[in-house]
Amino acid sequence: MTTLNIRVEDSLKAKAGKTLSAVGLDMSSAVRTFLYQVVLEKGLPFTPTKNISMIKARWDNESRETLRSGKSYKNAKELLADIK
Repeated sequence: MTTLNIRVEDSLKAKAGKTLSAVGLDMSSAVRTFLYQVVLEKGLPFTPTKNISMIKARWDNESRETLRSGKSYKNAKELLADIK
């Protein structure tokens, strides 16, 4: 195991920490998750962009594809049984 030191602005660290805490993660777990995804994706696990229309179009396309080809369940019990 190794230690990773990164430099970020205090306000960014505080805001990120608050956001991560709200979803049940600490900073170390979030960074570790990000790095695992970088390895799995062989690059960034997202496309950096500020183009809101491109983000929305990508989301809409993924949603349409999921609705077209994804599984559906009659109730939560069916879903949980499939996960197991």
